[in-house]
Amino acid sequence: MEYIVEKIGMSRTITVPSHPVTLLRVLDAKVCEVNDGIAIVSYNSGKKMNKAIEGQQKKYSLSSEFNRFVTLEVANTEAGDVDLTPLAEAKVLKSTFTTKGRGFSGVVKRWNFSGGPASHGHRMGRRTGSIGNAEWPGRVMKGKKMPGQYGNTQNSVKNEIVSYDGENKIIAVLGSVSGPNGALGRVKVAK
Repeated sequence: MEYIVEKIGMSRTITVPSHPVTLLRVLDAKVCEVNDGIAIVSYNSGKKMNKAIEGQQKKYSLSSEFNRFVTLEVANTEAGDVDLTPLAEAKVLKSTFTTKGRGFSGVVKRWNFSGGPASHGHRMGRRTGSIGNAEWPGRVMKGKKMPGQYGNTQNSVKNEIVSYDGENKIIAVLGSVSGPNGALGRVKVAK
């Protein structure tokens, strides 16, 4: 079963030894249609509505707070609120978030290159260095670690559930999850 969640932030357990945990809040969502376990789900993304979304809301007779639609695997068999009972028995979650975007980055930041010497007249600094081969094959090989877009990619990770607060809809998972605080992502019950 899949759910739309918001990353609250990180904390730690008060047990000895202490473990780092990430807190995720399950967003309120409505199931609009269900076909073979796959459902159209509406949730509040916090973004402004446009005309297309207004038309969808009229179709499913939803209030203005639910302004985004997504397809998910759900436990529901009919339209209504998303069923959260599978989260109570879940042990492991697979969470998918978008990583923090760091823009166009050089090789030292992006790939952990060490850079050149800083003294004695060197001009190497934080540059890439040599990238090609000799006469053959006479081109730069595919997959070469070079400067470029760093971050802003989808990343999935499996996390063990430490605790689940059904009343406040907050899940504490062991370890970290990609993305900044306040980021929206998906979690899927893996075990």
